Amino acid sequence: MTDVGKKWYVLRAVGGKEKKVKEYIENEIRRLNLEDYVSQVLIPTEKVYQVKNGKKVSTDRVFYAGYIFVEALLEGEALHVLRNIPNVAGFLSETKGGSPVPLRAAEVNRMLGHVDKLSENSGEEIKTPFFIGEPVKVIDGPFNGFSGTIEEVNEERKKLKVMVKIFERKTPLELNFVQVEKE
Repeated sequence: MTDVGKKWYVLRAVGGKEKKVKEYIENEIRRLNLEDYVSQVLIPTEKVYQVKNGKKVSTDRVFYAGYIFVEALLEGEALHVLRNIPNVAGFLSETKGGSPVPLRAAEVNRMLGHVDKLSENSGEEIKTPFFIGEPVKVIDGPFNGFSGTIEEVNEERKKLKVMVKIFERKTPLELNFVQVEKE
């Protein structure tokens, strides 16, 4: 069977269980030989780098929490199987319990384009949201162990201006994002 007639639909899932639901859907599709009806199951994620305990750690963050995108032809058993997967609340529809509404072509292109862009941008980027006035602890460099508050945040240069008390006087330090951790 070709992809003619298949459309993208959105399944609502329990937040934090998206990967389990995707695995379960793929297993059920294989087990019941429904590959002709469901061609893709997608969870858009992005790679986020954070500093934890002085080490840079990468994690995958789900871009649309609680939603799973499915390219399918919802006929016969396929609709019933997808609706009754554990941790699935149902399809996105106009009315509660109504028939699933497919995504418009523009929405699909935007979503797929965004996924492609996220996979291309898998270069090392540290995303740690720091805020002015937030208490931080220096974990690297000559001022290791000192605590202070953030006075300025420079996202482009990944730098912070932190006010630290040294000899009972406030002293400004310019530090990289990786040199501090939140208290």
